[in-house]
Amino acid sequence: MKFVLTCEHGGNDIPKQYQFLFENSEEILDSHRGYDLGALDVFKYLKPQADFSNFSETSRLVIELNRSLHHKNLFSEFTKTASKPIKQQLIESYYTIYRQAVENYITQALNKGETVIHLSVHSFTPILNTVERHCDVGLLYDSSIQAEKIFCHKFKTELTRQNKALHIRYNYPYLGKADGFTSYLRKKFPENYVGIELEINQKFAKNNAMPVPLKQTLYNSLKNILLK
Repeated sequence: MKFVLTCEHGGNDIPKQYQFLFENSEEILDSHRGYDLGALDVFKYLKPQADFSNFSETSRLVIELNRSLHHKNLFSEFTKTASKPIKQQLIESYYTIYRQAVENYITQALNKGETVIHLSVHSFTPILNTVERHCDVGLLYDSSIQAEKIFCHKFKTELTRQNKALHIRYNYPYLGKADGFTSYLRKKFPENYVGIELEINQKFAKNNAMPVPLKQTLYNSLKNILLK
């Protein structure tokens, strides 16, 4: 078995050549819309367990790495009006390079007869459109895939054993089978690929970092599952 770890929304960087598209947008870039607060911190903490890992610190508002090329939100309001050559450049320089690296590794591992567990690390804003989200940790998966259901059940059991106070929910605040990188990879690799999205409530984050006890709980829970 091979463990793949990714973080698609690790930062809010805007490449120098595209900064003209983002004038006076600092407030949005620093919000949950610009990146997943604390996600890269968790990714780095879990990384020692990974056989392969990849992350991006380019803002999702430049190009959305966790959406299909045909998705209406692939480009944000800042880049939607960019010229076709610029859009193509963004796809080739950021989107394709990032996703292809992950896809290539999974292909190689599956060709060697391995099973691949892929955990994509994200975080979510505690309040969206004035509605509070009642969840500490979300585990997103495709409920029609038995291996993903079993993995998430084990993960939740371990997390609860480590910290009974954690409020853990399945397929919340989003559905695991919605358009995303793991959804794409499931279709690409219908056998021996398990794609899970880990969603952590940003209420825990301070200075773009998650609390060490929470990271330890996630790390130890994963370790116990992957060793079994």
